[in-house]
Amino acid sequence: MTRDFQKQAITLIDDLKGVCANYGLGNDGNEFKIITQIFLYKFLNDKFAHEIKQIDPKLAKAPSWEDALRKTKKADYEMLLLQLGGGTARLRPEHFLASLYARQNEPDFAKTLDATLLSIAALNSDIFSVMTDDGEKQPLFDAITEFVSSKRNDFARALVNKLVNFSFERLFAEKFDFFATLFEYLIKDYNKDGGGKYAEYYTPHAVAKIMASCLVTREVKNVTCYDPSAGSGTLLMNLAHAIGEEKCSIYSQDISQKSSSLLRLNLILNKLVHSIPNIIQGNTILHPYHRDDRGALRKFDYIVSNPPFKLDFSDFRDELDTKANHERFFAGIPKVTPKARDKMAIYSLFLQHIIYSLGKKGKAAVVVPTGFITAQAGIDKGIRQHLVEHRMLAGVVSMPSNIFATTGTNVSILFLDATNQGDIVLIDASNLGTKVKDGKNQKTLLSTAEEDQIIRVFNAREAVEDFSVVVSYEEIAAKNYSLSAGQYFDVKVEHVAITPKQFENELATRTGRLKSLFGESRKLDLQVEKQLATLAVSPAKGRDRSPQRSGE
Repeated sequence: MTRDFQKQAITLIDDLKGVCANYGLGNDGNEFKIITQIFLYKFLNDKFAHEIKQIDPKLAKAPSWEDALRKTKKADYEMLLLQLGGGTARLRPEHFLASLYARQNEPDFAKTLDATLLSIAALNSDIFSVMTDDGEKQPLFDAITEFVSSKRNDFARALVNKLVNFSFERLFAEKFDFFATLFEYLIKDYNKDGGGKYAEYYTPHAVAKIMASCLVTREVKNVTCYDPSAGSGTLLMNLAHAIGEEKCSIYSQDISQKSSSLLRLNLILNKLVHSIPNIIQGNTILHPYHRDDRGALRKFDYIVSNPPFKLDFSDFRDELDTKANHERFFAGIPKVTPKARDKMAIYSLFLQHIIYSLGKKGKAAVVVPTGFITAQAGIDKGIRQHLVEHRMLAGVVSMPSNIFATTGTNVSILFLDATNQGDIVLIDASNLGTKVKDGKNQKTLLSTAEEDQIIRVFNAREAVEDFSVVVSYEEIAAKNYSLSAGQYFDVKVEHVAITPKQFENELATRTGRLKSLFGESRKLDLQVEKQLATLAVSPAKGRDRSPQRSGE
């Protein structure tokens, strides 16, 4: 049954994309807004229907729950709305999908659809609005038909007609849980590396699973989870699922308005509406938003992040180099490289910000370029040294190449634990996985068994030959703070079993060869001596042969 509903939901998404393509919006920059928002409208309408019927069972028995609600007295209607759960949008009768469907032949139906969406957004702004770092609210819905240059009424009708053939209500009633998968499918065409210099990269499921499973190893409650470069929220969702959605609060910040909108959708689909007020659109490095009651940057229980690695931040680099930021960026701020500004290592700023934002008992998992774990000098080494000296390390998992299909950069997962005073586990998983083609790119896929192997070894702090090693802070310091597992593996010496007679013969052969080489070397030495003896070297008269002093 779950599979049937999932198939129907995916068909709905495909149908909506087909409508956009038919009206000239296929692969258009605004297509993702239309698809995600009209899908979300459908989802919220069906969830409202499910919840309101639970509050008033008579509505479930009515021939039309919409008609029954329209006849409800205003005071009674308001009382019903007050009883809705925090994750359910409040709707008026004119907002219902049935109401829109009934009005589709009216003139200016496109304006009716847009007005409906905007009205829902205004009515629910306190619950569903995303804030910017300067306090501006980003509403739940925009006017979506304005992106079509002509035939807007036909376009609006086509969208609405696709929504009436399928209902999510039974999914809510039977508590099916495939919305994470559904979200991935919904945004798969809108979360790729084509969005300019702040392009969002979708974190592979394997990486997200490993991060969450190695961070959450015991039951916790009332914890805070943070991602300073959240994107569409894959890492946060996996972390919340591992903890329990009702046991955690999500906090995030991302410079991309698109990413923040997708994260909001992700939270709605995954029972985390209570965290939407904590979703901030803004520049984390320049204007970190989340602060405590004293105005200091907030400290978090769990932090996950896959920050951008290389990015031009030269336009605000000087603003970072202040006394107030020196404690946050304790290892330094990368300098501007005029000829390669797009290669400025912004990940080192995110990583320092994460370390600074970690609570006294906090844990974190961060995707970093593998080069970070062995850099011999500079900011990278300074960060690793800080982690060792402050005893904040849990371990590192070096992932296979091409685990991200969109970048050839090798990556590792850096795990932090502010309470870990003991051993650190370093894993070299670079030889795991299967290479597959992903469009024009190649990527590496880990099997479930391989993912579980990494998680088990990490959490057990187990040393496995040529795969993992368990080391101390002191051993890491002695290795110039290297976090590469390979540098700690035992050196293996191959032994070949031979008899004493075979050994004598081999030794005689090698000794004879060595004597022969020595003889040839002596002959060459004599030839060189003879050649030198024939040379007459006489310095020119009057020439000063003393070396010049520096500066002369």
